[in-house]
Amino acid sequence: MGYRVAVVGSTGMVGSEMLNILSERQFPVDDVVALASRRSIGVECQFGDRALKAQDLENFDFSGWDMAFFSIGADASRTYVPRAANAGCIVIDNSSLFRYDPAVPLVVPEVNADAITGYSRKNIIANPNCSTAQMVVALKPLHDRARIRRVVVSTYQSVSGAGKAGMDELWDRTRAKFTANDDAESSVFTKEIAFNVVPHIGPFMEDGSTQEEWKMIAETKKIIDPSIRVTATCVRVPVFVGHSEAVNIEFEEFLDEDEARSILRESPGVLVIDKREDGGYVTPADCVGDYATFVSRIRQDPTVENGLDLWCVSDNLRKGAALNAVQIAELLGRRILKKG
Repeated sequence: MGYRVAVVGSTGMVGSEMLNILSERQFPVDDVVALASRRSIGVECQFGDRALKAQDLENFDFSGWDMAFFSIGADASRTYVPRAANAGCIVIDNSSLFRYDPAVPLVVPEVNADAITGYSRKNIIANPNCSTAQMVVALKPLHDRARIRRVVVSTYQSVSGAGKAGMDELWDRTRAKFTANDDAESSVFTKEIAFNVVPHIGPFMEDGSTQEEWKMIAETKKIIDPSIRVTATCVRVPVFVGHSEAVNIEFEEFLDEDEARSILRESPGVLVIDKREDGGYVTPADCVGDYATFVSRIRQDPTVENGLDLWCVSDNLRKGAALNAVQIAELLGRRILKKG
């Protein structure tokens, strides 16, 4: 006996990836429906070898459905997520809307699986920000061993984090560099993205940080430990898929780099590739389509007491969004619903 599952935003990049991963991981499904806005009704979505035609979200009745994966942004989630949750369908929401609600668990299964029991307060589980998800998978096992005091992270985030429009703009602007009379304009990003890096993701806040940077701080505290101090600089780079992060960690206790490497090799969801030779590390191009969070360049930081540096890379459409959502559903099935 399997689950009745709805994928909301199924025609978008993350929604379509959710359908792919549900099929790849053979999630126990008895019935699956693809939902989208009215302008996408009838668009075909692939679920394994089945083609699903997107149905109208506006008129859909969630009664009798076990789970719904939402990837439609915060504004639309504000309308439709409570509708699904109130109908008895457990919602796994990929937007930022519910992440900071104390009554909604923010879950990364490898990190804080026990938090999932809090879903019952609102029938909603929040999926974290893509840049946070991969980082906390690497941080949690090290925190368990030596207690993290402070994290300084600089991100190198791919344009797919801005959706299909971001990927299209990188393609168009790159082509414009080599094509005479190409008048492609920048609209998604605030500066030229081709052959450039842009230290600006999300609106600016009063303290000078961006919303993306604030998300990493707030979510790391909620998922791992509120006592951890985090500072972030988030940068958009001309890469199509795959987020990278340079992470500096200060611990309360000394942690040797070799022990850290061994701990991470045994940690769920982490794959260590760390050879001190040409190519002995992972880049975004290496991780596309993979489930793992890759860690490389592990080394002591001699400038602070009990410091380590590492390099963290993951497919942001997978672990940063769709995969984590499906892993939440798997956890929900094992611990709560127990149907599959």
